[in-house]
Amino acid sequence: MSTISVRWPNGRITTETVGSDWLLRASKAGIAIPTGCLGGSCGACEIEVNGKVVRACISTIPGSKSGQLSVEFSTDPHW
Repeated sequence: MSTISVRWPNGRITTETVGSDWLLRASKAGIAIPTGCLGGSCGACEIEVNGKVVRACISTIPGSKSGQLSVEFSTDPHW
């Protein structure tokens, strides 16, 4: 399995396995991603990964040609 470097919103950098669950890996990195439905429909768990918005509850850590991902909390005016 391939690994990738992830920079979390708290500045921590971890090495993660591509295909891992975002919520589990974020929790282990000390990041609490808010959740709602856990099915992808409410949008409470949206994060930005290299500028692309993903729903963490139904997404996994993707690969990247650069070998690095940057995670930020998504800003949603409705939350």
